[in-house]
Amino acid sequence: MTRRYSLFYLLPYLARHRLDMSSGFLMVVLTVVASMFGPWVLKYVVDDLETSVVAEKLPIYAAMIVGIAVVEGFFRFWMRKILIGVSRRIEYELRNDFFAHLQRMSLSFFHSHPTGDIMSRATNDLNAVRSVLGPGIMYSMTTFVTVVIATIILLRINSKLTLLAYLPLALVSLTVKHFGQQIHDRFERIQDQFSMISNMAQENLSGIRVIKAFAREESEIREFDRLNRDYVARSVSLIRLWATFYPLMGCLIGLSSVALLWLGGREVIAGHLSLGEFVAFLGYLSMLTWPTIAVGWVINIFQRGAASMSRMLEILETPPEIQDDPAAAVPEQIRGSIAFQGLSFGYTGNGPEVLRDVRLEIPAGKTLAIVGHTGSGKSTLINLLTRLFDPQPGTVLVDGRDVRLWPLSSLRRLLSYVPQETFLFSDTIRENISFGRDGEASDQEVESAAQVSQIRGDIQQFPQKYQTFVGERGITLSGGQKQRVAISRAVLLEPKILILDDALSSVDTYTEEQILKELASVRKDRTTILISHRISTVQNADEIIVLQDGAIVERGTHSTLMALQGVYASLYQKQLLEEELASA
Repeated sequence: MTRRYSLFYLLPYLARHRLDMSSGFLMVVLTVVASMFGPWVLKYVVDDLETSVVAEKLPIYAAMIVGIAVVEGFFRFWMRKILIGVSRRIEYELRNDFFAHLQRMSLSFFHSHPTGDIMSRATNDLNAVRSVLGPGIMYSMTTFVTVVIATIILLRINSKLTLLAYLPLALVSLTVKHFGQQIHDRFERIQDQFSMISNMAQENLSGIRVIKAFAREESEIREFDRLNRDYVARSVSLIRLWATFYPLMGCLIGLSSVALLWLGGREVIAGHLSLGEFVAFLGYLSMLTWPTIAVGWVINIFQRGAASMSRMLEILETPPEIQDDPAAAVPEQIRGSIAFQGLSFGYTGNGPEVLRDVRLEIPAGKTLAIVGHTGSGKSTLINLLTRLFDPQPGTVLVDGRDVRLWPLSSLRRLLSYVPQETFLFSDTIRENISFGRDGEASDQEVESAAQVSQIRGDIQQFPQKYQTFVGERGITLSGGQKQRVAISRAVLLEPKILILDDALSSVDTYTEEQILKELASVRKDRTTILISHRISTVQNADEIIVLQDGAIVERGTHSTLMALQGVYASLYQKQLLEEELASA
């Protein structure tokens, strides 16, 4: 959808609230109609004063004007309540839809879109769009109805004066057309710059430890200052445009008033128009002053909204790379067997292959261990199994069914995955452990899962125990504690397939041994994949494979691989030597 028509995306949202929009439009009409009685009452007041009206009628006229104001205020209240209320509800729906769309996007999307930029679109840009739905639509309706009704009345009073008054106002459309596109372009540049500021702030807050460790505070402050100066410069550029636009609009309105006073006064003197009619005419024309100015303001709102909506559409109209196949279905019997059949994979079409012709079967309930040097493809294998990236058709199967033919939600509920980079949410330890169960796990289940990962003793020492708040990304916990909380989270789900991707790298060898003992009972009747650099972690697996440069170079049990005296045995000997040196 082009930028020019980006706001058309909002039509389905408006259609859902068509009843409220219709009620709001009715309130607009009633508000404007009520306001139209004021100048007409003034007409009678002036004409009666000219003919020496008795003093007893003045309180009646005053009461009528007050009554008109009260009625107008009543309808204006409901107009704002209904229309602004609709804009807030649509903002709520649009924000939820935007967030839901982000949840469906693939990992590759987030690799190419900075978090700060996404946050800017979800907040600053969405607010600009909401202004279109609220004040933009409300004042557009008010302007339209006011112009239509006031024009009809003005033509009835004096058509010649009306045409003269409207000639300068016709120039407003040309002014709006000239400035509108410039407003749109400059506001879009402002939003782009705001995204850069948001992204830098987000990265600095997330990476504050690294910044302090390398003493980069002053450098980052200078860069942030530069971005802010650019943002101010772009904002001032837009303000300067408005500084020209608004006075020009006022000048055109002033020309209309001068011409009207000159010709209207002549009409009154000639007796073609009563003084009361002329006052009413001026009153109705003054009622058009705000709508005329509002045209420029509304144009500003719509241009800003269109620029922001086009930025949101860049994300909303980007389809997820990984989606459910129309033929996706869950097998009748779920056992948890896994097969890789001639799997080859590269992250880019022209880039090198990360995995090469991997052929492997993991029977249900068995444990497979994967070892290999950094960059050998271990985590990539798991990313394809979980469909964080899509493998070639027919190369990755679960229970004999291509993972591409599993519904994504069903496939991922089948798995529990502890990745290399442990992530904890800014919440309590209990909520982090029970995350996969929507926080509905019992206290006993949470404690049992904590016991498996050997984190239970640490938690008991915290003042708030399981209600301890761990801070952003679990910053208040050590690396080993975070890994153990993540293991508890995975174990609590009781999955058919449990995947631990170097999940014990930050714990000491004694704690590792205790966790592996506890996991032995968890792994019964459950397919388990262990990825580790430590031989001690994987040596009791049913089968061990060694990946090197994306291919399986060795496979077997611990004893058979040691007998080969190959890569696996070399890794084992190296680790034994490292342990001896560390103990010495």
